[in-house]
Amino acid sequence: MKTTVSCKISWSEKDKCWYVESPGFYDGVITDGDTLEDAKNAAAEAVAGLIESYLEHETAFKIPDVKNATDWYSIPIRPELAFSFWLRSQRKARGMTLSDVAEKMGVKYQVYQKLENPKTANPTLKTLYKIEQIFNAELIAI
Repeated sequence: MKTTVSCKISWSEKDKCWYVESPGFYDGVITDGDTLEDAKNAAAEAVAGLIESYLEHETAFKIPDVKNATDWYSIPIRPELAFSFWLRSQRKARGMTLSDVAEKMGVKYQVYQKLENPKTANPTLKTLYKIEQIFNAELIAI
């Protein structure tokens, strides 16, 4: 499960601020900050907003791979957003409906539906284990 988004953060001498961009993530994150820390916080807010919008409106996008290069920073994704995004991506990649996964888990449709909603997702360890088995995927690789 991806828990960060790569953003390029660079100082603009002309504008006296830190610019943030993340090409390849949705339509791209573009924001800024007076300090590097402000820029990172603004990036985290922008990333959260984009993921929340995706989850609410079903807009298709994926989180690009992390870039390890100068001026690139890993911006953390809030855990509830990362989990809901990962879960929905796993289900859709397999062409499954909410009902399909709920049936495999042995729960009602509404119970599973709550897991894909970051406002209501709060899975138990037992539920996380079931999800890993259904999707044959690790939530956290050690």
